[in-house]
Amino acid sequence: MIVDLPSTSSTEVNKRLVTMRQDVGALALSRVLTLVVVVDAEDEAEAAVALAGEASHQHPCRIVTVVTGNRRGAARMDAQIRVGGDAGASEIVLLRLYGPLAGHARSVVIPLLLPDSPVVVWWPGAPPKDPASDPIGQMAQRRITDLARAPRPASAMKQLAQHYSPGDTDLAWSRITRWRGLLATALDRRPFEPVEAAVVAGASDSPSTDLLAGWLQHRLRCPVTIVRSADRSGIVSVRLERRSGNVDLVRPHDGDTATLDQPGQPQRALALAHRSDAESLADELSRLDPDEIYDQALRKGLPQVTRSRSSMADAVRRGDAPSVSASREAAARIAKRSGRRGSSAMVEAEPEAASSEPETVHEAAAERLQAKREED
Repeated sequence: MIVDLPSTSSTEVNKRLVTMRQDVGALALSRVLTLVVVVDAEDEAEAAVALAGEASHQHPCRIVTVVTGNRRGAARMDAQIRVGGDAGASEIVLLRLYGPLAGHARSVVIPLLLPDSPVVVWWPGAPPKDPASDPIGQMAQRRITDLARAPRPASAMKQLAQHYSPGDTDLAWSRITRWRGLLATALDRRPFEPVEAAVVAGASDSPSTDLLAGWLQHRLRCPVTIVRSADRSGIVSVRLERRSGNVDLVRPHDGDTATLDQPGQPQRALALAHRSDAESLADELSRLDPDEIYDQALRKGLPQVTRSRSSMADAVRRGDAPSVSASREAAARIAKRSGRRGSSAMVEAEPEAASSEPETVHEAAAERLQAKREED
């Protein structure tokens, strides 16, 4: 059900919400939080509402979207309420503010917050310089920005780091969750050696590349270098240098499959899809406490990261970074070989690796057991 309320007030919106809730049968008690979405332009509102609605399937909430871009003319507020099938698992309130009222969005939003429920604020567009000091951000437990939408991501990241407050986070951080998980898993296997250096390759406009490098620097306490890829597709590769050999995780910019190389293990193809904005937003809505790991990566690790002036192509030629083309070819060979076996391509070894290394842990154990029996 969708109801338009032109030239209305927050009081009238609240009254209509109560009436619609009784008619449709939606219960306010099922809402776990209030998500306030702040956008400047009218053409951004619908896309933001759609993303928030998709994320709310995991976290039922009241979504209050405020459009503050039109500051001309007389003060006025037009509202639209969506409940039931038109709102998914949420109650959606879309507020369009005009004239001087656009500068007082906080006063308009407060009466629409669910009582005794957490408040999360999300800026889908360019983030404010200081989210915690923003009038709407001040009333939130969590403040979500998106550095990828900033005109100058590097400058915006420095501002967010300078003004960081507990509860701040960014979707660029959520987008590297799978990268962090795969790298942590790779280091959780033998040989248990310290990482001596790391190289992260990614697009020049990718804040996720910077945050991943900052996380590695703080957690591994080793020199970390960022090299820039000509492809504008986020993170491309990570190399972790250890005494026994390099750990290389590479995802070609045009695919969702990565390859993982590590000493003593067969080369593997792994699913590493690009995370959608809705998935990243849902991830951030799942926690309401301060993200200390994000804080450490942003403010402690990232300032110590070295940014190389050479390109990724130069780093590959020097042998400092893994080759994307070689990774793409390896993934294709693994998929082809796995197809012949009728098995998944996600953890299969390359033919070359299979000729000299056991393909599974169980096969390796079997070979060691057979060798021991022959000695006896």
